[in-house]
Parts: sequence; structure tokens; C-alpha cells
Amino acid sequence: MDAHIKKVYVPMTETGFYILLCLQEPNHGYGIVQRVKELTNGDIILAPGTMYGSLSKMEKDGLICFHREEDKRKIYLITDLGKEVLEIEMKRIDRLYRNMKEMR
Repeated sequence: MDAHIKKVYVPMTETGFYILLCLQEPNHGYGIVQRVKELTNGDIILAPGTMYGSLSKMEKDGLICFHREEDKRKIYLITDLGKEVLEIEMKRIDRLYRNMKEMR
């Protein structure tokens, strides 16, 4: 992973994290919005501008790729680079959680 990708994506925003998490299976922007809403019990609702801006940037940076078109919707999928970034972030979150538990 090059330094630019690490600098831009680690640590990740919640939006970026949830996009990569949801794209472990093929999905489109609206599907991601719905899945995030479901996962967070409505606490996080991704705005269309934020979602599509993030998808575009992540595709350009190689974290996700166009998979296919379905009913005029672009379906995306996480790439190997995206999986690497997601794994780094999940380890970071695990560490934060462990540290929090130890300090209680």
C-alpha cells in the first residue's frame, strides 16, 4: 500500500469504513445507504452526496471497483487494496476497544 492511500484512508471516516464493510459483497450506493442504516439502527444515514462522492474517490484510488450494472445502478465491489485498508482499520478499532476496556 502506498503512502498516499495510507495517509488518506487511515484512520478511516465512518462513511469510508461502512462503504468498504458493505462492499465485501457486491452492492450499489442506495443499497449501501440502506445496509448502513440497518447496521446502525438508524444512527448513521449516509447522504447521497457523501455516498456518491466517496464511491467515486474510492474507485479512483483503487479501493473499490465497478462490478456490473443492474437496473441502471452501478454495482461496486471491494478490491484487494480496499480489503487491506479495511483490515488495518478493523485492527485499529479492535485496539481502541481493548484499550478502553482495560482502562475501565
